[in-house]
Amino acid sequence: MTLDIPRIRLGGSPVDLLEFDQAVDLIGRRARSHDVPPLGVVSINLDHIHHFGQGAPLSGDFGMRPWPVGDLEWLNLADGAPLVEQARRTTAHSWPRLAGSDLIGAVLERCERDGVTVGFLGGLPAVAAPLRAHLHDTYPGLEIGGFWTPARDELADARRSSRLAEEIRSVGVDVLVVCLGKPLQELWIDHYGARTGASVLLAFGAVVDFLAGRVERAPHWASDNGLEWAWRLAHEPKRLFRRYVIQGPSAYRAVRRSTGAPA
Repeated sequence: MTLDIPRIRLGGSPVDLLEFDQAVDLIGRRARSHDVPPLGVVSINLDHIHHFGQGAPLSGDFGMRPWPVGDLEWLNLADGAPLVEQARRTTAHSWPRLAGSDLIGAVLERCERDGVTVGFLGGLPAVAAPLRAHLHDTYPGLEIGGFWTPARDELADARRSSRLAEEIRSVGVDVLVVCLGKPLQELWIDHYGARTGASVLLAFGAVVDFLAGRVERAPHWASDNGLEWAWRLAHEPKRLFRRYVIQGPSAYRAVRRSTGAPA
């Protein structure tokens, strides 16, 4: 089964063109589908172009698999003003910015409504308790399969990651929110996602920190005007300086040079 969605290429990466409600509906339907390949959902932004775009070390697909691990489909969501603006220029249609942090609320509401079990992979161990409390208060009917906060060395070890995936499978998680940061979260999903048994795997970066209240979201005026990156840089300069100031400009140029050809 392939996704019947218009797809273009920006900065060397595929971008699927759909509206907010379409994205939530697709994720919700696939969460309950067990007779099709699992769906990996990834945010395409300048950081993604830096790691996976044309000429990048991980260009092509997300896989550096030493062995086959099963089929996996990818839904590539435009995240970030440069991607959305270039998509508008090249298609003559305005598309929404589909950031994981914006989608997660509607996705969790859909999962709660449909009785879908959700698990969370990533974040610091200290995040688990406030995250659990937030989910209990905001989505009291949501079925939570578990919280996994592995260390980096565990994620880098094939045997330990395989055991982690099997543990997640044993719980019966339908939707796994993977918050490991780029490029690790995409690579982990590509290597081990099918082994978790999840129908949908959401590569959603810092979402666990946002939900747990550990990191503050940018205000609407910043995100609506394409300035979320500046707001985040001002609040986390040590962590984000390299991403936005060193790596970002070349990725931005690659996106602006894109013709929006079908992918």
